[in-house]
Amino acid sequence: MDKERIILGIDPGTNIMGYGVIRIVRKKPELVTAGVIDMKKMDDHFLKLKMIFDRVTGLIETYHPDELAIEAPFFGKNVQSMLKLGRAQGAAIAAGLQHTIPIFEYAPRKIKMSLTGTGSASKEQVAALTYKLLSAKDLDLPLDATDGLAAAVCHYFQTNKPAAAAEYKSWKDFIGKNKDRIK
Repeated sequence: MDKERIILGIDPGTNIMGYGVIRIVRKKPELVTAGVIDMKKMDDHFLKLKMIFDRVTGLIETYHPDELAIEAPFFGKNVQSMLKLGRAQGAAIAAGLQHTIPIFEYAPRKIKMSLTGTGSASKEQVAALTYKLLSAKDLDLPLDATDGLAAAVCHYFQTNKPAAAAEYKSWKDFIGKNKDRIK
């Protein structure tokens, strides 16, 4: 994974959808852009879905991501909210699929855990660590935008794990598996 790649991260929502784009250069993530799609003033849910599809398509055509990481809907008590959130996620995923971009979905707790070490971190903690990891201290983005960036960073972490160390039962096992290293 030494080649440069671009990851688009999305925090889906029907009122505000956050997004972040990072570039991986020499195994280090760099901030490209981040922001929100604000749909609070729109009343028609289906027009919101069209806007999500169109804006995510625009992000894809502008930044040409290699992968799309999206936060999975969390399971709440309000079924109608869950349905709307799932539709928003689906509209963003459809835009990625339209451009044959691989899609990766992460639970909110997984994203928080990968950045902060705890699945119960606050949005502010996630934002602070995201800024630190991307060396972007002076930004003041909405929390939905930093959540989109966090999804992208989480995906980077999940796909760049170092190879597991070989396991050996004894010195004899080590020598048997590493004959080319013995002179």
